[in-house]
Amino acid sequence: MYFGEASGYKLGQAPRDAFGDALVALGAENKEVVTVDGDVGNSTRTEPFALAHPDRAFNVGIAESNMVSVAGGLAACGKIPVVASFACFLLSNAHDQMRMSVAFPGLNVKFVGTHAGISIGEDGPSQMGIEDVALACTLAGVKVLVPADGPSSKAATAATLADNGPTYLRLGRGKVAEVYPDGCDFTIGKANQLRDGKDVTIIANGLMVGAALDAAQELDAAGISARVLDMHTVKPIDEEAVAKAGRETGRIVVAEEHLSHGGLGSAVAMAASTLHPVPISYVNVGDRYAESGDPMGLLQKYGLTPQAIVEAAKSLK
Repeated sequence: MYFGEASGYKLGQAPRDAFGDALVALGAENKEVVTVDGDVGNSTRTEPFALAHPDRAFNVGIAESNMVSVAGGLAACGKIPVVASFACFLLSNAHDQMRMSVAFPGLNVKFVGTHAGISIGEDGPSQMGIEDVALACTLAGVKVLVPADGPSSKAATAATLADNGPTYLRLGRGKVAEVYPDGCDFTIGKANQLRDGKDVTIIANGLMVGAALDAAQELDAAGISARVLDMHTVKPIDEEAVAKAGRETGRIVVAEEHLSHGGLGSAVAMAASTLHPVPISYVNVGDRYAESGDPMGLLQKYGLTPQAIVEAAKSLK
């Protein structure tokens, strides 16, 4: 069982695999693209790029802080460095360098954090990036993207490389439902509406988009019409889509594979409270660390399921 299956979506690529494919293709078109890796290119999927363009790939070893500083220097020289590591290694280990070597000077560095969330499963809490979105959002001028599936991850990679400025792209490890079977129209800062509804809006990103679609189907069977928004850009968030959801549906549920503070839920709450306050409920990891285990089992245990979204929607008055 996977999120999105109940809604009829087929299992597709893992976001990190889609990113790797897109990086190879886009790198062939733009000679200024380089990669900076922390000795995990086989996991982050920068390895195919390194094999295709060995003179444009730099492996600095297990030294994330140095990796980011090297990327800042490359960007200052006119290159477009893609810095990839596990989300928790990159954001937790190298946050100061991301701040001072990239965000402060506003350099054109592309951060990519893979293996995000608790769905990496057996790797355990030491490698689960569940605070990465919050940490990335604290970096002034850095855009934060969380695509939902393979096609949107490819589109997000293209948008990231085309954008002039620092970005953070968050990617999951495992295969997910392909919610964009016909390709994804991806614009940074613009949410995608996957389903319309009039009673409640479910705002999600990453693998929780599939869960949101399953929840919307279950709610529909119960006579509750649910809109589903793929809020792939956490920063800058699509304030217009949030305000419209508030005006037209009156209730919002936010679902994300992240801690309760500082992620998508916080961004939605800020936008809604400013533009059109409505009751909001949240489905997330909470204020806790997870454990090692089967990915789907962990998602069930920590309340990241379509059923949790359904319950959150029904709880709103």
